[in-house]
Amino acid sequence: MDLSYLPPHKQDHQVLELLAALSYRSTDLGRYLYEIACGVSHLLQSDWSIVTICRGETGQVVASSLEFEGTDNGFAVHGSLAGEVTHSGRSLVIEDIQLEPRLCSPPQGYHGYLGVPLRTTQGDVSGTICSFFHHPRQFTESAIQAVELFAERAATAIDNYLLYQQQQQFNALLEQEVMNRTEELRIAQARLVERERLAAIGEFAAMIVHEVRNPLTTIMMGLKYAQHRLAPIDDDRLALSLDEVNRLQQLLNEILLYAKPQVLQLERINVYQFLRHLLSQIQEIPEATQRTIELKQTLVEVEIMGDFNRLKQVFINLFRNACEATSANDQITCELSCNSSPTLVSIHIHNGGAPIPPEILPKLTEPFCSTKPTGTGLGLAIVHRIVTAHGGELLIQSNAAEGTIVTVQLPLN
Repeated sequence: MDLSYLPPHKQDHQVLELLAALSYRSTDLGRYLYEIACGVSHLLQSDWSIVTICRGETGQVVASSLEFEGTDNGFAVHGSLAGEVTHSGRSLVIEDIQLEPRLCSPPQGYHGYLGVPLRTTQGDVSGTICSFFHHPRQFTESAIQAVELFAERAATAIDNYLLYQQQQQFNALLEQEVMNRTEELRIAQARLVERERLAAIGEFAAMIVHEVRNPLTTIMMGLKYAQHRLAPIDDDRLALSLDEVNRLQQLLNEILLYAKPQVLQLERINVYQFLRHLLSQIQEIPEATQRTIELKQTLVEVEIMGDFNRLKQVFINLFRNACEATSANDQITCELSCNSSPTLVSIHIHNGGAPIPPEILPKLTEPFCSTKPTGTGLGLAIVHRIVTAHGGELLIQSNAAEGTIVTVQLPLN
């Protein structure tokens, strides 16, 4: 029934019934605005009612009492009835377009129009409720006021939805910030715990090394004296004993080196020249005998800030490990790249040989973990500490198809 033809008390009752039937939830704005569009159509007995939101020069139909023929619901605000209502901030009535021609007209086939602005709580107009009629139509003041009540509800719902969305975004940002801060605190705490652990290990290691080294030196002196002065009754046993003493001394040195704080003496280093010079020395060590180490000539001008002697220790250890893992006449390659990040240089050392078991890979940088029968298990642990002190990362991957690739990533200068 047309609201214009109802007595005033029945008009109010009809409006209240329809408004009371509307149910708004902040997560279902589209459904709520659709109910408003249908409610206005029902009250006015219009042929079509829509709710629009206008921002700048573009508008969007966000709810319609009729289904659209397609998915495009945007329109240009300029030159539209919705734009005229939005810019004026007042309701617009066209009872018969044929009797009052206008620059802005209803869509073809419609003669009557009623547009009401959606006014926010701050007084801004954010859109419109528009009703279209195929036939000419007169509107009473009470009918316009009824639609304005619906417009007030729609504007409030849109405001609430936008506030809800802002709150959700704020909550998401806050949650992410809390997660970031928590992770930063976790990392800082882990570093603090690691420093305290290493300090305790260093103090304990220094005490143990001091207590062991003195008697060990005495034992070595006695064994050497026996080897040179006494009759070689069992020279093999003496040689084995001396080898074990040397191994213990090496272990003590590595324990001190691992526990010692990593204080770097930084200087500018050309990575390619550094590796080229180092490989000329490494070719002379016993482990590199009958092995070929190839340095691929890429990224010749890459420079980093690093501790020359500490990095030399890192790569001697890594190349020695690669040589020990391969057989005679095998080839080891070294290549530089910046593929992973433009702020990092990656040094890849690739060798064949038997792959490292997958269960051992994650433990290789832990102290006293070794795949060698006579290894101390501190070499890679020391390498890892030096690389980390440079702000870099040590990566190890190994499989039967590709062999073993050890990658040292260091920040570029």
